[in-house]
Amino acid sequence: MKKSLGAKTILYPTPVLVVGTYDKDGKPNAMTAAWGGICCSKPPCVAVSLRKATYSHGNIVLRKAFTVNVPSENHVKEADHFGIVSGKTEDKFAATGLTPVRSELVDAPYVQEFPLVLECRLAHTFELGLHTQFVGEILDVKADEEVLDAAGTPEMEKLLPILFAPEVSSYYAIGRLLGKAFSIGKTP
Repeated sequence: MKKSLGAKTILYPTPVLVVGTYDKDGKPNAMTAAWGGICCSKPPCVAVSLRKATYSHGNIVLRKAFTVNVPSENHVKEADHFGIVSGKTEDKFAATGLTPVRSELVDAPYVQEFPLVLECRLAHTFELGLHTQFVGEILDVKADEEVLDAAGTPEMEKLLPILFAPEVSSYYAIGRLLGKAFSIGKTP
């Protein structure tokens, strides 16, 4: 029997994403966000939902661009730090020792040390309540060569993305491979 938990923000897994922006003075900023994911295939788009109170929210509205950076397990402390402090009061890149890189395609920085980056031009903005959902058209995906397979596709076991459990405020690593999608279900 299932037990009702009420209306809550529980959906597992929840990715840990780091949103890169520039402020009005051109200072690079990054914030950790868990409310996000792919939202369209054609054109390729990703959505992130941010509270208006965040520094990054205003930066996206101003610059009409952002990056979505996928940190690996190796940078869980830095990713957490990006979500703890505000870019209004701290240079997060200086504090963590990570490197902002200016995108050649959009007016936003990405994190050099994170293995996967999506460079996005703001396509749509939706007011949802406490959060604003920003939909970015993905203009390019950049990946460290060491996380790619022979066909040039990122491998989960090499990428080592971080997962977030919102209800218990905890980070997790990925699990084991269960099978190939669109294949294992062919015979029930």
